[in-house]
Order: sequence, then structure tokens, then C-alpha cells
Amino acid sequence: MSEAIIAFENQDQIRSLFGTRDRFLRQVKDTIGIDVVIRGDQLKLQGSEAGVRRGQEIFEELRAILRVRGQLRDDDLQAVLRGSRYTPDKGMRIELSEKFRPLEPRSEGQARYVQSIRDNDVVFCGGPAGCGKTYLAVAMALNAMRKELVRKIVLVRPAVEAGEKLGYLPGDMLAKVNPFIRPLLDALHDMLDYETVRRYMESDVVEIAPLAFMRGRTLNQTFMILDEGQNTTITQMKMFLTRMGMGSKIVVTGDVTQNDLPPNVTCGLTDAMDRLKNVRGVGVVQLDGSDIVRHRLVREIVSAYEDSVTQQPT
Repeated sequence: MSEAIIAFENQDQIRSLFGTRDRFLRQVKDTIGIDVVIRGDQLKLQGSEAGVRRGQEIFEELRAILRVRGQLRDDDLQAVLRGSRYTPDKGMRIELSEKFRPLEPRSEGQARYVQSIRDNDVVFCGGPAGCGKTYLAVAMALNAMRKELVRKIVLVRPAVEAGEKLGYLPGDMLAKVNPFIRPLLDALHDMLDYETVRRYMESDVVEIAPLAFMRGRTLNQTFMILDEGQNTTITQMKMFLTRMGMGSKIVVTGDVTQNDLPPNVTCGLTDAMDRLKNVRGVGVVQLDGSDIVRHRLVREIVSAYEDSVTQQPT
């Protein structure tokens, strides 16, 4: 039996570390098989030598996250338990508004993604569902507008996947494209209150548009986000990228494993990432399963589908 003592600044820090009704503590104990006893401002870990050593590492990582964020979330704990070992950096914080807590990357891959957006005017980000591609792009767009680096945000998505057959849907253009642009709007509503989003859209500070409606435009001092980029053709991608005016930024996101293009059509996202990867001012970031920050089952679902693809006969 091995033992170790971890000292904390106060019991409030320990309570935050344990989570509501000690749910974080129970997950740690169940995962690594150790006993944890509270003694004042200290934790006493008991168990096998390897278990206690791993327990020390986990609690130190969680404490580091708590110091930066002021709170712990379920996805923080899951990331630490699976060995991601990412500690937030205050320098990576994304300021949104006075009313909302700043965001920060939750994995090494997400940190590279945010830094790439800061360093480049065009960024392509590929990766599986749930790794924050769209969410972080919207956050960086709001941050750029807060800093007055851009005057406008344009959210773009291929409507009705690659075909963009808008005429079959009822309503005006906004009503037609709304179901397809919904993930981008959901991200906005997570970061801003309803009235601010409504005011931005009414004043055209935030614009949503189907990809087909971007042709012929030039957008200056604009942060453009193209979501679901895997469903663009080479021609569509070229059209979108060349809308870029002075003082603008472009972020293109997509998951090439969820490509809805016909089998004989080349994906515009993979083509652009390969074609432009060595161009100065263009960043290419590839996220993977370790960057998934949704429910823990999303990671397992993505992994299961990837395994089934690799096991198919060729």
C-alpha cells in the first residue's frame, strides 16, 4: 500500500476540484482505483504505487486548470483522465464581451488552431465532429470584431449540402438557409445574448448566407467563416476564397469523413488544404479524436466509425 499527501490552498479549492456531489472525485477513484481522504486542506491518496502516482498527476493537472479557469468542467476531467495533459494558457484566452466569460482552447490541437487564426489570414481546419472547429472560429470572429480588427462577420455554409437547391424550401432566403446555418447561429447564441445577436443581424454586422450567394462579392474588413467545407467542390471553394478583400480573414472548417459530394467529385476542402498549404499567410490545422470536447461518447462513436472504415476490405 502506497500513500501520498497533496496540500491545497483552502477547502473551497478542494470542493471545486471534487465537483457537485463529489462526482469528479468518484470518477477519479473509479478510473485509477485509489482511496482519497480529506484532511483539512490536504488530500491523502492511498492505493498501489502506480495508482497513487497517477492520482497525484491527475489532481495536480486538475488544480492547474482550476487556477486558470476558476472552475472545472466534465470535459476537463475526461481530457485529464484519458491523458491529454493539456493545461490552459491564459495567453490563449479569447475575450468575447463584458458579460461573458472568456473562452480558451481545451486541447493542444485547439490551441494550435486558435494560434493559427491569430497568425494567418486564411485558415483551413479539418477534424472529426465535436472538436470545436466551428465554435472556436465563431469565438475568434467575435474577438476580432471586439478588437475592431473587422467590421463584419459573414457565416457561410453550403445549403442543402453540395447541391444548394434552395428553391424547394419555403420562405425567403433567410428562412431557406436557416436550417443549414443553425450550428453557426447556435455558437453565436452561446457567446452572446439573444438581443445582441438580433441587433447584429438586423444591422448587418452579422450576415448569414448560403455559399451560392457569395459569388461576385468582395468583402473588406470581414471575418468570413465557411462551415462544412468538405461539401464544396473545387470551383465553389475557389469562388469563396476569392471573395476576400482588404483587412479580412477567412476560416474554413470541415470533416472530410462526412463528405456528401458525389463519388466522382473532388472535395474542395482537401484540394485547397493541399494546394495552399505552403502559401504564406495560409494556415492548415488538422484536429483528431483527442481534441473532441463534446460528450465522451462522441469520441468513442467517432473512433468506432473510423475503425469500421479501416477494417473494410479494399
